[in-house]
Amino acid sequence: MSDQFQPGEPNDQEQKNNDGIDRRGFLECMAWAGTGVLWMMSGGVMKSFGMSQMIDKTTGGLKQGLVMPKSDFSFVQISDSHIGFSKAANPDVVGTLNAAIAKINNMPVTPSFVLHTGDLSHLAQADEFDTLEQSLKSVKTEKIFYVPGEHDMTDNGKLYLERFGKGTQGDGWYSFDKNGVHFIGLNNVTNHVDGGLGYIGPAQLKWLEADLKPLSNSTPIVVFAHIPLWAIYPQWGWGTDDSAQALALLKRFGSVSVLNGHIHQTIQKVEGNITFHTANSTAFPQPAPGAAPAPGPMKVPAEKLRTMLGLTSVNYVEHNHTLAITDTPLIQG
Repeated sequence: MSDQFQPGEPNDQEQKNNDGIDRRGFLECMAWAGTGVLWMMSGGVMKSFGMSQMIDKTTGGLKQGLVMPKSDFSFVQISDSHIGFSKAANPDVVGTLNAAIAKINNMPVTPSFVLHTGDLSHLAQADEFDTLEQSLKSVKTEKIFYVPGEHDMTDNGKLYLERFGKGTQGDGWYSFDKNGVHFIGLNNVTNHVDGGLGYIGPAQLKWLEADLKPLSNSTPIVVFAHIPLWAIYPQWGWGTDDSAQALALLKRFGSVSVLNGHIHQTIQKVEGNITFHTANSTAFPQPAPGAAPAPGPMKVPAEKLRTMLGLTSVNYVEHNHTLAITDTPLIQG
């Protein structure tokens, strides 16, 4: 998809696209988008809350009477910020990232950390990474963890690894523990295979096996990567070629959650002990699987934006090999 996403400074005409979405209107609409996910962990069980579920669309503040359940700790997942992108689908990706950050900072619980699941930048340029870092400095949290997207690796990951990969293994994979939960950050974007599918590779799989070996079967596991680890829509490269080998290593654990980005929409699937979840983008939406000739930034009319962004869920029916798409709009159209 890299070739589709060429950034450039919008001129006056581009400030308002053919659908009549100007910069201010887009940001006002995006304020309601579920551009992040709050995860709460209690007793090894994770529960997710879309940011839009917590916000009163009339006041812009937290919903009155909102009570969050008790938890051991919580963290936020954001994804696909694409800093540097400036075409009609969103002429101000910094503004929408900052809108997501404002939601994080207004949450009823302060997250222990933030996971960014890739495509921090659009073309892995130093100024794009600078802008992202500057924005994320305002997030009220202890730490931010990253994994790369394919847009962060256009220079084979050199700059990304210098800026965000310190202390990681290989091309940027690593693990850490929090409150008895084991977190694993994978890089599945370095070596795309035919069709654009993600690829983990033998070296990383060998590391993963060794990383998991000392853990007990009851240890809750959270894996986060950019490209989904299950075959959502292989025709568009929405899957990881060798994910079966990684998932086989995770089968012995009682609770496994796999968090991804890349496809710019919410898709969830539960298969045995593994829950898969993809996050929305903070930059722009993409079509639902198979709903367009190809994936890419999707322009949405201003009056429809709030009905289309953030709350589209897709359930995969394994034996039927079908995708059941359910739209839950942010507001009723």
